[in-house]
Amino acid sequence: MRTLAEALIGADVFVGLSVANCVSKDMVRSMADDPVVFALANPIPEISYEDAKAARKDVIVATGRSDKPNQVNNVLGFPFIFRGALDVRATGINDEMKLAASKALAKLAREEVPDVVLRAYGGKSIEFGRDYIIPKPFDPRVLTYVAPAVARAAIETGVAKFPITDWDAYKDQLRERQGLSKEIIRRTIEKAKSNPRRIVFPEGNQVKILKAAQTLVDEKIAYPILLGNKKEIQAVIEESHIDSTSFTIIDPLEYEKIEAYAEEYYKLRQRRGVSKLSADRMIRTGNYFGAMMVRMGDADGMISGLTTSYPHTIKPALEIIHTAEGVRRVSGMYIVLAKKDVYFFADTTVNVDPSAEELVEIAYLSAKTAQRFNMVPNIAMLSFSNFGSAPYPQSNKVRAAVEMMKQKYPEMNVDGEMQVDAAVVQEELQEYFPFSNLKGRANVLIFPNLDAGNIAYKLLWRIGGAEVIGPIIMGLSKPVHVLQKGAEIEHIVDMAAIAVVEANEKLMK
Repeated sequence: MRTLAEALIGADVFVGLSVANCVSKDMVRSMADDPVVFALANPIPEISYEDAKAARKDVIVATGRSDKPNQVNNVLGFPFIFRGALDVRATGINDEMKLAASKALAKLAREEVPDVVLRAYGGKSIEFGRDYIIPKPFDPRVLTYVAPAVARAAIETGVAKFPITDWDAYKDQLRERQGLSKEIIRRTIEKAKSNPRRIVFPEGNQVKILKAAQTLVDEKIAYPILLGNKKEIQAVIEESHIDSTSFTIIDPLEYEKIEAYAEEYYKLRQRRGVSKLSADRMIRTGNYFGAMMVRMGDADGMISGLTTSYPHTIKPALEIIHTAEGVRRVSGMYIVLAKKDVYFFADTTVNVDPSAEELVEIAYLSAKTAQRFNMVPNIAMLSFSNFGSAPYPQSNKVRAAVEMMKQKYPEMNVDGEMQVDAAVVQEELQEYFPFSNLKGRANVLIFPNLDAGNIAYKLLWRIGGAEVIGPIIMGLSKPVHVLQKGAEIEHIVDMAAIAVVEANEKLMK
């Protein structure tokens, strides 16, 4: 056997780190069934991806190119191998550690690919198969798969000086290194796992909802209830290969309590223009039915809005679920994750032109929501004016709200009226307004009206590259939250976790 062509006859695997275009289509055709070709010469491989696939359909091809499937890239290995080795103070990196990294990557490749990765690669569907045997370099999960595997192998082979005993805590530390934005959601998910609740999804026939529901079950975050036609939902489940064994699927039209739900809705709205006939009709729609499940105690929270407009999603909840005790108006908040800092924006979705009294309530609810995420609320009441510099009716309203806030909730750290740069740039606040009692950078930003709040979060999201979570509806007696239209799977999971934590708090009171 003297040539590459002879060596490849009947071969199962080819691994090349040699020169460009040294493998022909005929050589690939001569290999065994289902051959694996790693053509890793760079920038031009031993055989192009296109030529190898044209030679035979059953071939699995990997190259070093980022524009082709199955890119073999050092970034998948070295950073995370070193991370695991350093975290256990390994005296060296042995073959067992490298093999552990390889097996971890192989395991990750079989997991469902999250939306954040799909978006980075053009939004196309990616799943384990001939064109996806290696995780993508931009997959953030590589860190939490590879580093622990390497660290464990170092311990087992006796080269670790600092053994790890709590592997869950170690993985949490790795996630924390990915930034505070990841950490705040991780803490919420961990809280939810401690006491999962029933969360109803009116859009139960949507594949994103169903995939999110599978994650909620797999991670023991919540017990999902899916609403819709059972045959339609089952068809999507089978087509998308979703494990639905732990789902509760309810068709409102067949539900044994539908008449009781309709009667309850009629009692609530009969003096608000709703007839018995219209009550019977409306309660059979997803958002009305889901909200009534929450009201009647058959679900602990509701998540909706993936395919419907915000008004159509929130209106049933406002009609069916009362505000919490002592709350006059519902308001909306977004969590904005920008430059590894966390901000809470309100009101961004509900109140068009809140009064000073309503701003106080919005600020208080926002502070309580921030505390739910283990954040110490530093509240800035925003305006175009800094502490009386531009006294107009609009800024005077905010100024009055600050005074009311300090009188009603003296324990809260709040100040204003102030411009946003003074609120978020601590050096500027200290230099120009040293009298301010705001302790540290503001993280709860209360906007004077809906124009300002809605525009601000969308500018940061769409232009500034910030991540946003929400809207979180504040002030209802039971948790109902609205998804961004077309939300990604991980955001649906995040919102469900938020609803679980809120439900637990409300049920404890």
